[in-house]
Amino acid sequence: MDDKTRDFMKELTDAEGIPGFEDRAYEVMKNHLEPLSEEIVTDNFGSITGRIGQSGPKILLAGHLDEVGFIVSNITKAGFIKFKPLGGWWGHVMLSQRVKVMTAKGDLTGVIGSKAPHVLAPEERKKVLEIDKMFIDIGASSDEEAREFGVEVGDPICPSGDFEVLPSGKMLLARNWDNRAGCYVAAKVLEKLQNKQLPNTLYSGATVQEEVGLRGAQTLIQTIQPDISFATDVGVAGDTPGMNQEAANLELGKGPIIGFLDRSMIPHRKLRDFVVNLAKENNIPFQRELMSGGATDGGKFHIEGSGIPTLVVSVPSRYIHSHVSIVHLDDLNHAVDLLVHTISALNEQTVQSIKGLD
Repeated sequence: MDDKTRDFMKELTDAEGIPGFEDRAYEVMKNHLEPLSEEIVTDNFGSITGRIGQSGPKILLAGHLDEVGFIVSNITKAGFIKFKPLGGWWGHVMLSQRVKVMTAKGDLTGVIGSKAPHVLAPEERKKVLEIDKMFIDIGASSDEEAREFGVEVGDPICPSGDFEVLPSGKMLLARNWDNRAGCYVAAKVLEKLQNKQLPNTLYSGATVQEEVGLRGAQTLIQTIQPDISFATDVGVAGDTPGMNQEAANLELGKGPIIGFLDRSMIPHRKLRDFVVNLAKENNIPFQRELMSGGATDGGKFHIEGSGIPTLVVSVPSRYIHSHVSIVHLDDLNHAVDLLVHTISALNEQTVQSIKGLD
């Protein structure tokens, strides 16, 4: 991995961007897309794409900028912060973790705490602690002092955790690969295609507020109204001890994921088969995913208007929706290669054939 790629990954994953507060991540994405694009196209919600080409069918490729986080809901008299989740969290991964409270006066480091386990009854210790029983400690001694630090109800709270390349050189650690991985793939596809003569018009970038209901996906798809769309995201890796391989059979380093089913979408069969065949023809490894418990932006993309052929192309990730996650560099690169081949082949005739209008 070259320094430019590493720097972009670090910048993208270090930037905070919880649902509804994606500003910092948005600026990173915008700064990277602008030099690659003929035009920056946005909606009124915060989603962003770079456009290249200006004729032929319209293709949309997007990850989502937001990561799971929290929001300040109350400040106790003793200066502790109570909070609500933005996105799905599991209590086991939260306690004693650092967070960043983003106030108008600046960012504050906090730690998620709860009643000490030493004073819990044996039965209580066996249960996953509910989020409303947790708090964030920023070292304030009162609610007045917390407000002097800048904390107000409604302030965003982001998990803390820096990007790191693990010793293998290909295993990549960051708190928010869900879904800066999809944003990275979308940006790299645009980069690889920027000087190509495309048979279509490509819009590539990122949505907002996916983790709280695929909201930016709906506004972006309505803005661009593409002929074909792709959501880029992450899937749950099952290659760690104790995982049920039947429920999660994805492995890091074995290739990107082509989504065959999720809670929000059954992919367009002709588009799915077209991409599968391209992967085989170009010797690009891939994995199939049938997921009953999750959803992606594709869930909104595919039902816009009279229906838009849509496919989800992801990479496997370990430990999503926590303060750490791990992806594999080869999976990212192969996802980029697969989408570059796919988009390069989507001319007017092919798109009409996929849509069943030939």
